[in-house]
Amino acid sequence: MATAVIYSKTGAKKETPAKLNAKVFGVEANHDLVGLAYRSYLANGRSAGAKTLTRGEVRGGGKKPHKQKGTGRARAGSSRIVQWRGGGVVFGPTGLENHSLNLPVKAKRAAIRQALSLQAIDNKVLMLEAFDGGEGRVKPTIALLDKLKIEGSILLVVAEKTPTVDRATRNIAGLQAVSAKYLNVYTIMNADWIVITNDAVDVLNTWLEDK
Repeated sequence: MATAVIYSKTGAKKETPAKLNAKVFGVEANHDLVGLAYRSYLANGRSAGAKTLTRGEVRGGGKKPHKQKGTGRARAGSSRIVQWRGGGVVFGPTGLENHSLNLPVKAKRAAIRQALSLQAIDNKVLMLEAFDGGEGRVKPTIALLDKLKIEGSILLVVAEKTPTVDRATRNIAGLQAVSAKYLNVYTIMNADWIVITNDAVDVLNTWLEDK
């Protein structure tokens, strides 16, 4: 049975650890699948910005550079042919490449379960009774993190990321708040600590549990 240390909304540590759903936080990890989901996230955010000019797109070269015969040189009809300096590129990138990697929904959810399980095994998952963002101020959030005694890259998982929660977390270095249903393998595996509220755990259990 996977467990996690649980804290009150003010940061007080509870004596008894919380039990985590074994179907979400205690599954065996397939590292190939987790790695594929990680690369898929990066690939789907990649834009095809590189583009080279073909012979027809390079400016100039409309005039025949030299006469056809009698110069001892190879015949050429344009100074923008691909084998000449300043000419076009034959098989360069066009800017239309599709770098995306698509995974089935079941595979994505399985990878998220396995990533959460890997972090839970390393005792990097903490429970928080609630986080409402207070009045949207950053200072109480910093005080809460100090009580939890965690630092580095922190992923705060809430049931719903409201504007108040966003204001209370967005200006803190290393802290990222995310709605439970927007979790992905990339953010999970890059986090040093994962703090999940009770409401968010309920959402994850409903969303990710393999039935």
